[in-house]
Amino acid sequence: MNFQFSDEQNMLRQTVRQFVDAEIMPYIAEWDATGGFDPAIWKKLADLGLLGICIPEAYGGSGMDYNALAIACEELERGDTAFRTAVSVHVGLNSMTLLQWGTEEQKQKYLVPQAKGEKIGAFGLTEPGAGSDVASMQSHATLEGDVYRLNGQKTWISLCDIADHFIVFAYTNPALKHKGISAFIVERGMVGFSSKAIKGKYGIRAGNTGELFFDDVLIPKENLLGQEGEGFKIAMAALDNGRFTVAAGAVGLIDACIEASVSYCHERETFGQKIGEHQLVKQMIARMEAGYQMSRLLVYRVGEMKNSGVRNTRETSLAKWQACDFANCAADDAVQIHGAYGYSDEYPVARYLRNSKAPVIYEGTREIHTLMQADYVLGYREDHPLSHMLLKWAGTKE
Repeated sequence: MNFQFSDEQNMLRQTVRQFVDAEIMPYIAEWDATGGFDPAIWKKLADLGLLGICIPEAYGGSGMDYNALAIACEELERGDTAFRTAVSVHVGLNSMTLLQWGTEEQKQKYLVPQAKGEKIGAFGLTEPGAGSDVASMQSHATLEGDVYRLNGQKTWISLCDIADHFIVFAYTNPALKHKGISAFIVERGMVGFSSKAIKGKYGIRAGNTGELFFDDVLIPKENLLGQEGEGFKIAMAALDNGRFTVAAGAVGLIDACIEASVSYCHERETFGQKIGEHQLVKQMIARMEAGYQMSRLLVYRVGEMKNSGVRNTRETSLAKWQACDFANCAADDAVQIHGAYGYSDEYPVARYLRNSKAPVIYEGTREIHTLMQADYVLGYREDHPLSHMLLKWAGTKE
């Protein structure tokens, strides 16, 4: 095993970290309070190549490996979860799914402009009555000649008001349960499509999240992604990529918690000494560091599996579950270390705690991942190669 990052990866980390320090940190408190970030950030992310970071150059991307995507997500979440979420959804859930399942025509039409940052992609799976229980979705699409007529609703969709393209899941044959779900590429400009932001979120306030509505939206037959009935497999494969980026972001959040807490430990004094000298504070710092190191190992192992073209559902589930739990714990400890100040917006740790909760819920709750891991160990669950595997990184040695 090689635990060393390449010069290119180290340079990427430094570049993204500098970007976060200059373009996010000075403004994030205001953006969090007002509920949105400066749209100009999108162009800056595109200029850095982050909106197509692991997409092959042939499709307009930067052609870097999948661990480069993890590095970018880690560093972006150090600034704020909203920016990691934007890259997770655009790259991990949408663009990588197009790369894995799309036809050449679909890749040229949708993936190329997304990888270049000219268009933004999003992902529509969750519904008001269908979260972890995907088969309970109510959205349905009926084939009528050369078009599908789509009706339904999606909720808790990141980039709902920003994205140009959406991968949307709906039943084409409800009688077949999850085997009757299909995936479609939906454009914002299609008649009958609308979106609405959700206000009053507990965390990730700078990010755009909301609902999608489909009222007799006519989707060209060529916008069917994969085959009819493959939607559930496509969704689960997409979540492998999304969960990977969420886990990587959690590592960045732990890093931010450590950074803020260490600074405060050297600044604050109680009982005649710096609070970092108190044993129970040291215990919290040590717990953060342990979570940070373990999470990184889990995340970057998954990245290497992706680079090699190996299915990684089991390993990604474990990384997402553990890293997000560690991040939530680290944020809670960071608030505790800051005492009453941690309960205010004077320091960033209150925002870290609010932001850390959502990833424990979305893209598979901790409870779902607990069951998955137990099922793997007990032999109740086994993964097999998919009909369309994620393209392995071109630089992987045979």
